[in-house]
This record gives sequence, structure tokens and C-alpha cells, in this order.
Amino acid sequence: DFTGDKRYTLSEATKNILDDLDDPVTVTAYFSEDLPPQIAKARSDFKDMLIEYANASDGNVMYEFVNPNKDDKTEKEAMQAGVRPVMINVREKDQAVQKKAYLGAVVKYGDKTEAIPFMQQGAAMEYDLSTAIKKLTVEDKPPIGFIQGDGEPSLNEMQQAVQALDVLYNVDPVTLTDTTNLQQFKTLCLIAPTDSIPEAHLQMLDKYLANGGNLYIAMNRVEGNLQRSMGYAVNTGLESWLQKKGLTVENSFVTDAQCGKVSVRQQQGTFTFNTQMAFPYLPIASNFKKSPITQGLEEVIFKFVSPIDYTGDSTLHYQPLVLSSDKSGKQALPVYFNIQKKWHENDFQNPDLTLAAMLSGKIDGPKNSRIILIGDGDFAINGAGQQAHQQQPDNINLMVNSIDYLSDDTGLIALRTKGISSRPLKTIDDSTKTLLKYLNFLLPILLIVAFGIFRTQRNRMIRYKRMRDDYI
Repeated sequence: DFTGDKRYTLSEATKNILDDLDDPVTVTAYFSEDLPPQIAKARSDFKDMLIEYANASDGNVMYEFVNPNKDDKTEKEAMQAGVRPVMINVREKDQAVQKKAYLGAVVKYGDKTEAIPFMQQGAAMEYDLSTAIKKLTVEDKPPIGFIQGDGEPSLNEMQQAVQALDVLYNVDPVTLTDTTNLQQFKTLCLIAPTDSIPEAHLQMLDKYLANGGNLYIAMNRVEGNLQRSMGYAVNTGLESWLQKKGLTVENSFVTDAQCGKVSVRQQQGTFTFNTQMAFPYLPIASNFKKSPITQGLEEVIFKFVSPIDYTGDSTLHYQPLVLSSDKSGKQALPVYFNIQKKWHENDFQNPDLTLAAMLSGKIDGPKNSRIILIGDGDFAINGAGQQAHQQQPDNINLMVNSIDYLSDDTGLIALRTKGISSRPLKTIDDSTKTLLKYLNFLLPILLIVAFGIFRTQRNRMIRYKRMRDDYI
């Protein structure tokens, strides 16, 4: 298997899941037939994968393929099972027509079933199938708590992350009161609070850490308002609580030449059009430190992130996880956004800023505990209602991997991030671009001239040789 993502090799996580099967698993694959070759390949790839699953499980994985398009009864059965059709464009008799296609599966274990509505081609197939099997076979899911009540987003606003976590955990909202038993949770998550956190709640978190609990924190130290074109500080008391533990989330914006884009409306004469412009306040992180948490991650895009620093006790282990690029900088408040600004290299004087980190050890008591801290609270939030949007897969993977790691269940981390989805070109400076441009233009010419001189000299030597009296 020479593929970069090892898509034709079952991961250790999948093999562990199959080894734990007590009863057979039946996979009913609902795939349409007579599809275009590039789409029909998904069917053959999935069939090959099922053969691997069957072999690795000693026959505990059984499968069958069904064509839902063959009759109305079978199609209705597929839709009732949770497999949804997709519309694809095909060419028939020199015409482009739309055709309804099914590319899904239903996994059955005992009396429980799990549907995979749409099977993505490539390495994502293994994740979808192994996740479905794991979700059906896991018996006692440990609870994960999401703290609510201080302006944090609800679970409905984090649907992608909650859906991924629901495979291995019971995801529960937690309101901090005097009677709340926090020790029942393997990990507590505190995400993007906007209100001031009472001191009593922070003391409860101290006690939770002292008893060996783990915290996942994604917080906003700064926030940007594009409508008003300005950035401001966010103060909840969490930043002071973290600083006592040596974790400082700076009151500044990280800017990065490797960044996302915003849509800017421009007017030229009577015409109005939208232009995509780079916005360095949306860093795209691709610099990851080696860790199970970051394994397989490629790009995480942050929205108004703050740098993290550690000034605490050396007896604790501090590990940066995600860094900005080598062309990044910091901007302290107040910040006024200028979308039209021309950014230069001098604007990025702070390379490799820490955007996410982990602190482990005896943080608040005699027992070991861990805190994973991310300097942007919104990077994995989907929102709700008209504000809802889809987050990039690696944004969700960073959050879910972090919680998996804190909960001592890292089996699906490698599988979740298995696959190659992005291979961005390396950024080069302007002088290198100019050098390469002229080199590409002049080098072929110089080679042709050199070859011409060589041929001329060679032909001249042959001519002189033939003119000699002793030439035969």
C-alpha cells in the first residue's frame, strides 16, 4: 500500500473494534448500479473494504449489496433504513441528465441498526463503517460534560462535534451548582463563555482537577466585530483563573500570512461585485507538534485567536500542540480592521505562536490532571438557526481528538484523521518567485544555446578531421 493515507490498509483502531465483536455484524450496502465510472468506483472500493473487514473479523462481518433502483419496494426500504439518494449528472445519448443514485449502507448488530446515509469515497469509508460498528457494539459509554450557564453555546450549536463524540461517550450538559457531582465525568468541556464566571464555579473546577479530572477549554480572549470593523477584549474571569496555573491567554489578536478570506463588496461604476480578500485575522494553522491529538491533522482555521504562553511551575509538563506559521504576528488592543490594507512581511514579526497547548501533572492537588487550552472558543462551533454553518473537518477533529485524549480513549483518533484532503503549496517569498520566474524563462534558452555551441564545435571538428590527408 503506497498511498499517502494508507487507504487500502485497515488501521489498528478498526482491527481492535473487530477483535471485540461478540456477535456477527451485517452490512447491507445500498448502491445503485450503472453509474458513471468515477462514482461506480466507490462501490468497488467499499466492496473491497468489506472483504478486508470480513477477513480481519474471522467472518464476523457479513455483507450484501442491494440495488435500490431495481424496484419501488427496495427503494422504499433503503429510504426507511436511513439511506438517502443523491442527484448526480450523467450523460445519456449525448445529453446531460440528472439521475438518482444511492451510495449508502445500513449496519446491523443484534437488534440495533446504524445507517450511513452517504458513503464518501476514499479513506473516509473506513471511518464511517468502523464508527458505525463501534457505536452499535459499545455498551457502557463514559459521560462527558459540557458546562452551561455562563454564556456557553448549547449542544445544538456544536452538532458536528457532538455527533462525533456520541460514538464513544454520553454527551451531557452540566450546570454548575452546589450539588453537581463533577467527578462522574471523565472530561469537562468549557467552551466560549461570554458571561463572568462566578468564583464558586471556578473553585468547583479547582476541586475537580485536584481529584484527577481533565478539562478541555476553548476560550475567546478577544472578539472581532466585522460590522463595526473593530476588535475588543473578552473578560470572563477564566483568564485570571488560568493565569494562576501559569497559562496565559494574551489579550491580543494573532495575524498570519497563511490565512482565510472574507468576501468584500466592491463597486466599479454601476456594477457591484464581491471579491475574496485575504484576512490575516483568520489564521490557517498547519504547524502541528507531534501528538496523538494532532496526528493526521492538516489545516485548522481559527477565527480571531489569541496566543498562549506558559509561565508556571517547571514541575508541570507544558506541551504546545498547534502553532501559527513562520509568518505570523500579534496585534494588541485596540484593533481596527482595515480590509483593504496591504500586508507586508514586516507585519509578521512573531513566528510560531502557540494557539493550542496542553498542561499536565499535579495542577491543583495530589492527583495528576490535564488541561487542554485553545485560544479560540468558536473554531468548532456550528451555530444555530440562520447563523448555522458547516465547520472544516479538521476543526472538529482537533476538538474531538483532544477530548478523546483527555478521556483516555484514543482508539479512533488515527482513524478519524485518516485521509489526505489538502496538500497546499509551500509559501515562498517574492524574491524567490522572481528568481524562479527568470530561471524558468532563461534556463531553457541557455540550454539550447549551449547545445547549439556544442553541435557547432562537434561538426567543425568532424569537418577538419575529414579534410586531413590521412583520413580514411
